Amino acid sequence: MSSSRVLLIDDDARLSAMVGDYLRSGGFEVDTAGTLAAGRERLAGGQYEALVLDLMLPDGDGLDLCRELRSQPRTRHLPLLMLTARGEPLDRIVGLELGADDYLPKPFEPRELLARVKALLRRASPTPNDDEVMRFGRLEIDLGERVARLDGKPCDLTSHQFDLLVVLAQSPGRVLSRDQIMDSLKGHPLEAFDRSIDVHISRIRAVIEDDPKMPRRVLTVRGAGYVFAKKQDADQE
Repeated sequence: MSSSRVLLIDDDARLSAMVGDYLRSGGFEVDTAGTLAAGRERLAGGQYEALVLDLMLPDGDGLDLCRELRSQPRTRHLPLLMLTARGEPLDRIVGLELGADDYLPKPFEPRELLARVKALLRRASPTPNDDEVMRFGRLEIDLGERVARLDGKPCDLTSHQFDLLVVLAQSPGRVLSRDQIMDSLKGHPLEAFDRSIDVHISRIRAVIEDDPKMPRRVLTVRGAGYVFAKKQDADQE
């Protein structure tokens, strides 16, 4: 099996060298770039299975690149992990809202970065037995192709958002706490009480609940968690 190719965009040359060596020791091929411009050039000229992106770069903000990538069909579903030295939760929330799949604050352990990249790639790769299609009125969730469709049109969800939707849809009518959701997302590194779950679910709602006149599909149970509405609750035409 060929090695997965990862692009690391970070202006800290010492950190890039250390992280690059560690990822290579874990079986990855790694290219590095120290600026947004160099990163864009690498992305335009090569095929990557994952991107590790620093938010603070000398020629701009990594959030801008994240926004660009998610607006282009070729890179819309590229697994993307943000690195940030900014301690503000808002930066992480904005990045997740723009389509990043995960984040890791600096300083970090290289082993944790390796584990998170591996988790991103596992979630992005369909498994041979995932050939079931779940249908809920206008919404269908194709586990084999790893895509959700509304009225037959693909929904714009990241890999992590798709996995979250699957976890909820596999237990319709059952309230799932954040802990239960995280337990179901095998190998996912985000902390159980991280507010990023709320951000991702908000994005899922925006995509699959496009008609404000229709009942909500994903409901919030205050103080308890989330529930995927049963057919009779959400599919009334």
